[in-house]
Amino acid sequence: METKIVKITKLNNDAKEKLRQAAAILSFGGLVVMPTETVYGLGGDATNENAAKKIYEAKGRPSNNPLIIHIADPRDAEEYCHTSPLYYKLAKAFMPGPLTVIMQKKDTIPTSVTGGLDTVAVRCPDHKVANALIRAFGKPIAAPSANISGRPSPTCAKYVIEDLCGHVDMIIDGGECEIGLESTIVKIDGDTLTLLRPGAVTYDALTMVCEKVKIADAVTDKLKEGETVLSPGMMYRHYSPNTPVVLLDGDDGRFIDFILSEQQRTSGKCGVICYDGEEKLIGENNVITIGKKDDLASHGKHIFTALREADTFGVEIIYAHLPPKEGLGLALYNRMIRAAAHTVKKI
Repeated sequence: METKIVKITKLNNDAKEKLRQAAAILSFGGLVVMPTETVYGLGGDATNENAAKKIYEAKGRPSNNPLIIHIADPRDAEEYCHTSPLYYKLAKAFMPGPLTVIMQKKDTIPTSVTGGLDTVAVRCPDHKVANALIRAFGKPIAAPSANISGRPSPTCAKYVIEDLCGHVDMIIDGGECEIGLESTIVKIDGDTLTLLRPGAVTYDALTMVCEKVKIADAVTDKLKEGETVLSPGMMYRHYSPNTPVVLLDGDDGRFIDFILSEQQRTSGKCGVICYDGEEKLIGENNVITIGKKDDLASHGKHIFTALREADTFGVEIIYAHLPPKEGLGLALYNRMIRAAAHTVKKI
């Protein structure tokens, strides 16, 4: 398949023509990669069963792993799922934005999109290009992250092209994603929210809108045997480079001492993802920094790129800090524990 790559950063007349072409591709059941504020999404017509199958095929994604549908306005959800007052409270607080809400679906969304579930995950992205494309198309766009399944999610077009060129009809290059972590996912059950995947909308922020918020065990732990995948990102191993990742649980001094010891033991054949300034203590060879220690937003924006770049070092193993579980740190912990296939070393 020949993939057309277009660049859109401003919504001028040229952009409108490119978006018209992208919408036409979607209307014929094709696939278009679009930028969002979180990560790049691999988009197809959310009402088209065959388009959903193409998405799974292009990603190499298991068909029981549900897709998120993207809408232009929170009120558009009415046509595709059974909303509630709690949904509209969440929409008022966080939409458009990096929040996905799971609700009972209507027949307008095929089960091939929802992984066979009777629920559907709905998001209204806060990105001018994504939102304009959805409006131009006139229907919701089903869009998981635009990468080969299991790989780190792409936050710039370079990695989309690396993974999916030749497997999709069009890639829209909208520059670097602002947040860099996939959306927060919650499921509504009456007056209760269950947090299934943490993101930029944190647990604390959710409790300001809903009194009853619980965190699913699978956010920090492995899925139990036979447990159903209720949302994207719940698999045991996900977001992973080809090189094994090990998370180090210990203070900064022990982290530096351990890395220095491993560099000597492996003759430099270990990669490191660390905080700004630590490269001065351990050397800059096979080392990537993701921001100052307390700048979790920077960590989130750069962690997937860091995992991909570390994978090019030709090392035997990649070490990184074990993120905290508070605030935005919970989202980082959730992604990194899966990137490392739950491999944590106490130091």
